[in-house]
Amino acid sequence: MVLVLGAGCCFVKGYVVEHLLHFRLLAKLSQGRMFSFVSKRLSLMMMTKVCCFQRNFSSALPPLVPVKLPSKMETHFWYVLPDEVKSESLLSQYSELLSPREKKNLYHMQGDQFKKSALLARVLVRTTIARYQTNCQVNPRSLKFKKTIYGKPEVDWENGDKWCPPPLHFNISHTSSLVACGVTVNVPIGIDVEEKQRRLKNKILAFAKRYFSPDEVKLLTAISDPEIQRQEFIKLWTLKEAYVKAVGRGFSAAPFNTFTIRARVIKMGGFHHFDTQHSEVCCQTY
Repeated sequence: MVLVLGAGCCFVKGYVVEHLLHFRLLAKLSQGRMFSFVSKRLSLMMMTKVCCFQRNFSSALPPLVPVKLPSKMETHFWYVLPDEVKSESLLSQYSELLSPREKKNLYHMQGDQFKKSALLARVLVRTTIARYQTNCQVNPRSLKFKKTIYGKPEVDWENGDKWCPPPLHFNISHTSSLVACGVTVNVPIGIDVEEKQRRLKNKILAFAKRYFSPDEVKLLTAISDPEIQRQEFIKLWTLKEAYVKAVGRGFSAAPFNTFTIRARVIKMGGFHHFDTQHSEVCCQTY
């Protein structure tokens, strides 16, 4: 399964997948397997590669094979399809990798599909991070997590004389039928996943006026075709979700209507221009 280039976003066989990297004043948007970034403020161009790995959770977990850390020019994208995991006994085995708090949170979740995706999301994070081993073996079950003041999860590494924790950043998103995890080195990342065919209960423009910026509402209002309007709304929503998760501040600290995502088209391809108080970036594809 591969990423297919889209108009300013990534698709994984029926899903909209957006991930953003953020450091200092620079936000970066991936648009496919190979993409480049142009920063007006920093006046530089960097080629970045997205490496995709599908995880097979339909059988017992084999011993984890170590994976090299992403380079500074790479993002590792791991994903699993929950529908392929049908064995209840396997799900029970996977749950043993979770911490008591994670198990408790899972127990209180509503809906079998949502609970299943949430379980696989936690297992994906633990087994993925454990693969990036440096000086010693890491047991997925032993990993500890903490949250920032805005609720973004991070690994709570235990420092020691014989252990130098990898400078990993990760972020995860899941629907009932796709779980995705992005991993970078030294650069915080945000990722969001939505189904392309998702139907919205609310009227798009009314919802957009409540949560989006005036310029984004204007963009959606100018689209007369209802289906195209719905698709553009979902793209904007996933981009904004990923951006907020990348800067690590959460929706309450960075409301969607406080920044704007602008999409334009140039001869070299499509790019997104993020107009916020934090960054001003052109993300360009070839």
